[in-house]
Amino acid sequence: MQNTLFPLEFIFTKYGFAADNRIQALGPEDRERFDRYEENRFKALYEEGLRETAGGVPVSPSDRFLRLLSRTYFQSLLSLPDLELKREAAEAEFSSAQLEMLLRAVPFAIGSEYVTESWLQMMCGGLNLVFAGEIAAYEGPVSVYFAEKGQDLHVPERIFFHMVEKKGDEKYPFAFLATYATKAENGRVKHVPLSYALTEFRGERKMLLNLLSCLNRAAEVSPLIAGFMETGEMFHPLRLTVQEGYQFLKDVAEIEKCGILCRIPDWWRRKYAAVTMNVRLGDKKPSLLGFDTLVSLKPQFLLDGEELTEREIRKLLKETEGLAFLKGKWVEVDHGKLEALLKSAEKLPDSVSLLDALRGDVIIREDQDAEDASVSNGVWLRGLLEKLRRPETIRSARVPATFRGKLRGYQKSGYTWLNYMDELGFGACLADDMGLGKTVQVLCYLEHLRKSGPGKRALLVVPASLLGNWQKEAEKFAPQMPYTILHGTNTKAVLEQWKKEPAFLVITTYGMVNRLEGLRDIRWDTVILDEAQAIKNPGTRQTRAVKQLEARMRIAMTGTPIENELGNLWSLYDFLNRGLLGNTAEFREFSKGLDEHPEGYARLRGMISPFLLRRLKTDKSIISDLPDKLEVVDYTTLSRKQAVLYRKAVSDMEGLLEETKGMARRGLVLATIMKLKQICNHPDQYLGQKAFEEKDSGKLLMLREICETIREKRERVLVFTQFREITEELSEFLASVFGMRGLVLHGGTRVKARQEIVERFQSEEYVPYLVLSVKAGGTGLNLTGANHVVHFDRWWNPAVEDQATDRAFRIGQEKDVIVHKLVCRGTIEERINDMLTQKKEISDAVIGKGSSEKWITELNDKELLELMRLR
Repeated sequence: MQNTLFPLEFIFTKYGFAADNRIQALGPEDRERFDRYEENRFKALYEEGLRETAGGVPVSPSDRFLRLLSRTYFQSLLSLPDLELKREAAEAEFSSAQLEMLLRAVPFAIGSEYVTESWLQMMCGGLNLVFAGEIAAYEGPVSVYFAEKGQDLHVPERIFFHMVEKKGDEKYPFAFLATYATKAENGRVKHVPLSYALTEFRGERKMLLNLLSCLNRAAEVSPLIAGFMETGEMFHPLRLTVQEGYQFLKDVAEIEKCGILCRIPDWWRRKYAAVTMNVRLGDKKPSLLGFDTLVSLKPQFLLDGEELTEREIRKLLKETEGLAFLKGKWVEVDHGKLEALLKSAEKLPDSVSLLDALRGDVIIREDQDAEDASVSNGVWLRGLLEKLRRPETIRSARVPATFRGKLRGYQKSGYTWLNYMDELGFGACLADDMGLGKTVQVLCYLEHLRKSGPGKRALLVVPASLLGNWQKEAEKFAPQMPYTILHGTNTKAVLEQWKKEPAFLVITTYGMVNRLEGLRDIRWDTVILDEAQAIKNPGTRQTRAVKQLEARMRIAMTGTPIENELGNLWSLYDFLNRGLLGNTAEFREFSKGLDEHPEGYARLRGMISPFLLRRLKTDKSIISDLPDKLEVVDYTTLSRKQAVLYRKAVSDMEGLLEETKGMARRGLVLATIMKLKQICNHPDQYLGQKAFEEKDSGKLLMLREICETIREKRERVLVFTQFREITEELSEFLASVFGMRGLVLHGGTRVKARQEIVERFQSEEYVPYLVLSVKAGGTGLNLTGANHVVHFDRWWNPAVEDQATDRAFRIGQEKDVIVHKLVCRGTIEERINDMLTQKKEISDAVIGKGSSEKWITELNDKELLELMRLR
């Protein structure tokens, strides 16, 4: 069976970009390109802008964007008129128009949040260094260098054309001057009138003709320039009439193709002289709100942002075509365009649905004549969207008195936002970075919903591995909230009982939604999906079943909003707000168009951003009170096989306790603790088997949930275990999650190999994980390449765990570190964790400083069994 070939993808980072080195099948050309980027990324990017892209070859969105960036760099570089004179000292810089274009074209890719104006200029600077090195080593002229690189690459001529406005002169409102670039005595480049060339190159006819040769090419495309050449006026300052000025402006595009750069009024470059139509949506607040709500629609005619009346447009139609001076500004009078705008305005309805307004589908699509038309939001709609995009501007919602927790500032904003979205009837995607507390925000929202009135019903759908976590968190933060869990074999009976005596919250799994049709017969007040990427594939039975759930409000929780595959994004929003991104065929067509029109990414972001709340740990302006190290206890549930073995181990110990005394009793207890720890990790560890199937271990299921998010963000993780014998099995499992192998380090690792492992993990190569035994990896290593730490099993000594965690959380770490401690719910692990998380003086008194589990052997039989029994 032939492997599917994937296009090369890139990751954007704070200080640049990198080729994504996940194990995947790349074509031969992409494999070569990957190697070039690994060797020197800016050199490879520079070369990318000089080569033609093979048609029909699949290209990832991130790759396409970097190619656009590189081509734009060369446009900027080759617009420098003194490039030939400055050579390696020349420095290109993106213009404001280029920056705006590139920012609108940023795709949905890993790290796209880093792509800002300053980031783009930083990329431009990196490419400048490559050019400087290339041209310094090249002996010939810059023009020849670029001619060798490609036929379409032309160094600009040294001649400039300037046209400026002359205020107060009605007959000759414009002035024209030709200049050229030359070196001053101090070595700097200066621009002087073209007439000076006759003096500078006196006696050097060949050089003079070479300088002026571009004028002949310009004369061929512009009758106005041809006339200046014939009369000799080209070498003198000129006054231009309105008609001459308009003729020159229309010829600029063709003149610049000849290599002559034109400096002209900004209003022409940015099309401020054109009359445009803008459609204002939602100036007035409607009485009711929902996607079917009708919002007002009002067409406007604008000139450089200033409104024109229809009467003024009619007046312009009576003017001669060309330039006209209106309201202190120059305007292009094009009868065909003006009539098309009036015709489009007449076709517009008085109102549209809010859904269409958010989609921008208000200008009649079949009216292709209205090219100069745009859409903007009126006072009310603009204010609404501002609140949705900036929840801190919404009036803060009161936290219910029954909620047992303290929300950080950004968490309270998120809770307020969820309530506001509920009031509006909009679906919401809570996409905060991992570790920022999405669970606590949703629980606060649920408690508020529960207290808002009787008869409320909420459905929470989670991966099976997170059931225990949600139970524990709900009991901790909302202890008065009644809930029912639908999971396991007898769920139909439990559901029927719930219908008779409904609890406020039902917690179930994605698999159960697919199997329990009764869930789809209920009209829920809210349906919440945790790890909502579970419905990213719109074609699966699971996704279809979830989307059939009836709800007034829908919430999706995810730490990795869809980064690369736009179809996944459509599926998520089809659940949240059906119709916003169109149907599958419409969205597929839109996605195809992004290849030719990448600015469509900006429109897509604009459509989804009001319904997406994403805060990043790196954004200190929002999360100023966040500690640099976040510790999270993740509660897992035992699999059926684990539960059977766990109960048997406790039962076996109980049967031997009465007849065992002294050191033998201590040995029995310690041996049982070791068995229980092994069973909590994986039944096969306890049984000495090698299968290690994921379904048999709640911890493996939880580890996958954690690491899939880490994989999507291309971050790194340290996984600690106190058992050397399972390090290889954990590595095999993690390789299946990340799609590539990481590293393993334990007590048997040779000293030389240890150093090689550390150096490789800390290098720029993406090594996703390092599995370590606590004793071997707990001290003496600097592993700041990772910003996630997972304690797969607990040492029960906080000092030892902290020492291991500090392999990542130490000097040199530039990211916030998230520490996950996996605990099996209902087991001895949970009871010990509860003791460890109590006040330090209490846990020290019970457990003892510096000890591990030896203190447990001193408990009496009743206390011991209470600690160990499965609940």
